[in-house]
Amino acid sequence: MTALNPIDFIDAYKIDHRRMYPEGTEYVYSNLTPRGSRVSGVTHLTFFGLQGFLKRVLGEMFDAWFQRDEDEVCAEYERRILGILGPNEVGSGHIRALHRKGFLPLVFRALPEGTRVPMRLPVFTVENTDPEFFWLTNYIETMLSAETWMPSTSATLAVRMRELLDDWASATGGAPQAVDFQSHDFSFRGMSSIEAAGASGAGHLLSFAGTDSVVTLNWIEKNYEVEEGTVLGMSVPATEHSVMCAGGAENEEETFRRLLNLYPSGIVSVVSDSWDLWKVLTEMLPAMKDEIMARDGKLVIRPDSGDPAEILCGYEPETEVEPNGVFTEPYAETPDTKGVIELLWGVFGGRINDKGYKELDSHIGTIYGDAITYERANDICQRLEEKGFASTNVVFGVGSFTYQYNTRDTFGFAMKATQARINGEWVDLFKDPVTDNGMKKSAKGRLAVVQGETDLELIEMATHEQEKSSLLELVWRNGEFIKEHSWNDIVARVGKRLLK
Repeated sequence: MTALNPIDFIDAYKIDHRRMYPEGTEYVYSNLTPRGSRVSGVTHLTFFGLQGFLKRVLGEMFDAWFQRDEDEVCAEYERRILGILGPNEVGSGHIRALHRKGFLPLVFRALPEGTRVPMRLPVFTVENTDPEFFWLTNYIETMLSAETWMPSTSATLAVRMRELLDDWASATGGAPQAVDFQSHDFSFRGMSSIEAAGASGAGHLLSFAGTDSVVTLNWIEKNYEVEEGTVLGMSVPATEHSVMCAGGAENEEETFRRLLNLYPSGIVSVVSDSWDLWKVLTEMLPAMKDEIMARDGKLVIRPDSGDPAEILCGYEPETEVEPNGVFTEPYAETPDTKGVIELLWGVFGGRINDKGYKELDSHIGTIYGDAITYERANDICQRLEEKGFASTNVVFGVGSFTYQYNTRDTFGFAMKATQARINGEWVDLFKDPVTDNGMKKSAKGRLAVVQGETDLELIEMATHEQEKSSLLELVWRNGEFIKEHSWNDIVARVGKRLLK
């Protein structure tokens, strides 16, 4: 992306808005607001990711653009506009003037990142600081929206998952600290880009400490100050099917033993269903029990196919009906009807916690990382509870279905102008389509966000004094940060992770 021209990070319809505004337009004031939730039970957005956009795009990329030759960037712009619009009168004088300015004359005010925001409240505002560049405010809308909706969306979904797993841990006596690692980010390979994986993965790590996305840790350190000694995210040595298959099906137990010798301590996760998961659980693990129990660490069994709830928790056997249709008896239990957790308990045992639920011995555990959703995680935890097991007996690998299978419309993100100064007079702007259901109705005028009696509240057509007391803080002005938020502050503000 750094090789691309950031002045072109726009929708084509933005190109000539400069000439479409009324004559005498001097300032345009806009905001980004999540207008509604398409996710059941989610009423608040966890705001996150603006700082990353300001550093990477408006900072790093535009800094490089300003260093380029003026004639070169203008010729490049003209070629691009001619190519997409055909013969036109847009010109490049405004681009030349911006390049000579040497910085982006914009100001951003934002809520502190990590803030839990009710829907329909703005999370940040943006406004030009030089009347010559009134067109710039909404010119950057497309790039701004594209870069900021996903980290906030993923952060919000991670909070939702965290609250679910916290509730089940509390109900079944599981250790609260275990929930830090109970949702593990496996989404990288399914994300739309490396940059998206980093930004989305950071949203996950605001609520959990488990991740396999190394690029996420780089993304965080690049965009946020991190206190020395902070645990950003953690993982463990783990196999994949290629590792297990390389030794051959006939030598699977030997592969297990080799891995136990390779990792005599700590956690090691082994994918266990390359061939016959139930054979692993009922024959191989019992044969290796002494070695597993003697380790200073935990062997984690990873099923990777089938119905997650049934694989982990088992299911009720069908009943057998006699020809006369009167006498019935249950089919005999089999390993698959018991499920992974019960089978592991049968081999390794464990403890009964203070609330009366079973917790597997600390030398053994399980993770399921395929097709896990919020609904499936809830179903699995409920089934475990019904069987007398603590919910924390299983770790969930959460993938791109959870974090990529979303859009800007998941929480209705929209950037809208709500005020402009034209020929010296401030005009309140708003839209309220008669054909709309209320979703697209915009706010009006200057905006302030304040703490109400029970939640954050929006003040429209705010006075200067109301703006001064708003929670929308000045964070960036004319190419420079005024206020940055550290990673540690944001994690603390979200308030879900116990491991800092």
